[in-house]
Amino acid sequence: MIEECFAIHRPMVRAYLRHLIPAQDVDDVTQAVFADVWRCRLGYDPARSLESWLLTITHRRAVDYLRARRLATVPLESVAEPPGRDGRDDGEDLANRDLIGRALAELPEAQREAIRLAYWEDLSQREIAERLDVPLGTVKARTARGLHRLHALLEAA
Repeated sequence: MIEECFAIHRPMVRAYLRHLIPAQDVDDVTQAVFADVWRCRLGYDPARSLESWLLTITHRRAVDYLRARRLATVPLESVAEPPGRDGRDDGEDLANRDLIGRALAELPEAQREAIRLAYWEDLSQREIAERLDVPLGTVKARTARGLHRLHALLEAA
């Protein structure tokens, strides 16, 4: 009986577990599931779905596994300080921001708008085309020309 259940339903249990736990642990948790199936076999109600009962046990074993595993931690001493927190890089960031702002101001309005929507509002080129009511190719050309011109202006500065 348990051998037949294992042979028939093992693929379903493994497929369910693959979505929840690391692949290297699927076999171990599958074994725990079928050990529970054997231990709890008298609690199964044949009037109900066997698959649902098995997946309930599978879900519980997956949750137990996830709760029991220890997550990797890194000692705080080994983590570097992010730059700029103490003001070392803040002045340089402000200077770069000012330089980029002045270079952007020299671009034609259409190119500046396309770049602003792409990089500051995080819109896709298709979304920019819809917002500006222009063809997608126009947005691509404006962005490419604007970035090329911006690069040249920043190189010169």
